[in-house]
Amino acid sequence: MISSDKRYIIVFNGEIYNFHALRNLLLSEGYRFNSNSDTEVLLNLFSFKKEAMFDLLEGMYAFAIWDCKDERILIARDPFGIKPLYFSETSHSFYFASQVKALLVAKDIPAERNPAGYVGFYCLGHVPEPHTLYKQIKAFPPGEYMYIDRYGHKRNFIFCSIKDEIQKSGENARLNFNGNKEVLYEALSNTTRKHLISDVPLGVFLSAGLDSSTITAFSREHSADLITLTLGFSEYAGTENDESAIAIKTADYYQTRHHTIFISSNAFHENLDQFISAMDQPSIDGVNSFFICQAAAKAGLKVVLSGLGGDELFWGYPSFSQVPNMVQVFGWLQHFPKIGEWFRKMSLPFLGKVTSPKYAGLLELGGCWEGAYFLRRGLFMPWELDRFMEPKQVLEGWENLSLFQTMALHHRGINCAQLKVSSLEMNNYMRNQLLRDSDWASMAHSIELRVPFIDLPLLKTVIPFLVRNKIRNKKFLSEMPPKPLPGNVVNRRKTGFTVPFRDWFLMREGSANYRGLRGWADYIIKRFDG
Repeated sequence: MISSDKRYIIVFNGEIYNFHALRNLLLSEGYRFNSNSDTEVLLNLFSFKKEAMFDLLEGMYAFAIWDCKDERILIARDPFGIKPLYFSETSHSFYFASQVKALLVAKDIPAERNPAGYVGFYCLGHVPEPHTLYKQIKAFPPGEYMYIDRYGHKRNFIFCSIKDEIQKSGENARLNFNGNKEVLYEALSNTTRKHLISDVPLGVFLSAGLDSSTITAFSREHSADLITLTLGFSEYAGTENDESAIAIKTADYYQTRHHTIFISSNAFHENLDQFISAMDQPSIDGVNSFFICQAAAKAGLKVVLSGLGGDELFWGYPSFSQVPNMVQVFGWLQHFPKIGEWFRKMSLPFLGKVTSPKYAGLLELGGCWEGAYFLRRGLFMPWELDRFMEPKQVLEGWENLSLFQTMALHHRGINCAQLKVSSLEMNNYMRNQLLRDSDWASMAHSIELRVPFIDLPLLKTVIPFLVRNKIRNKKFLSEMPPKPLPGNVVNRRKTGFTVPFRDWFLMREGSANYRGLRGWADYIIKRFDG
């Protein structure tokens, strides 16, 4: 879009949820509009506020604005990294795009393998930012903007750090804080309301869990006619992993128009090539997002709300207790690193045969926050990678990845143990895997996926509430909606959303000897390299 005075040109991916309020602000300042779009609001807001605009934006976004007068470009990405943004530089050009695959089309960007990207994938099941599988392509940091002039001179600025926001919000809990539930109710209601703004058909992904049920309950408050969708798997029918029965009851409870979609092994294999083709960067996740978005598209929806981010925000994962416990038990070993290394080398030949090789690293890694978190989220351990890569490539990749150093930055300075884990989860697993996979899986079916729990004003309200009230589980969420959640959702044991990979894939492909998703990871990376 081009501004009315022809000075600014924008390309924009995402949604600005408070654009109506920003539009009214700009109208009061004399700006005029030719459309009702948030894109035009961004253009005029930049004209009015320049980089101060970022303090006003609420939404998910990656955009670039070219200034025809000053001959420079601004590129920016939202604080949580909900929307992806990648870039590459050559001797004479600067490229940027919302997918790595788009940049690979440019003939002057070399597709040289990046060992750090491969090591990161094997270790975590995704490629950690800022790395990709290619040395010359990197992810643009979330919460930053950059100016580039026509000569290639660059200036980077941070306008928001989620780690810093978590730290400040935790510290605010000890100051003047109104910790009643009405404040939290308003924050949850507000984020849901603004994420529901749409001029196209909209629905909500509903599982048996607290997060999506809460989003459904608050969405029903603001919507007289709500569509909900649930994904089920034929192999799980009648087991504790079958979420469809409880989701149907929840949909009846809130009187939504509900759709349940069951996926079988045959459907998985029929769509496998399309699934791999849509995947922008290798990941062991995304299957559930791909199929539920496919179902949403068939149902005629264009926008869907997801409960993604609820576990990271409300301390719902086992990591919120397991990681602090590991650090407490093994912390003293940080003063004696040789003990942990010795235990790993001595125990690995035995432990690797009877259980996960991770256990060999408990004494060596479990005593520090980043090490304990890696043990909780890791896929393959660094000492296993010689099976897949040349030793020199592993060494180079691990060194350039700087995984533990980066993770240390994500929690350093935060005093509360649960907030440390929250920052680690949001800056790693959530952004690099869940958000990224949700983006390409939804875009593959022309669906816009929105995440009401991943919202900066909500984070600033929730964290002081959790810290001040010493809350340790998410059950309090059930009381937040005007119509509290049904008991079968509240009292259900947390299982996580699981996909029957071993039944669908690993046994058929001869990878049954791999533990967990390791065989799936090996298959995915081979498809990318193939």
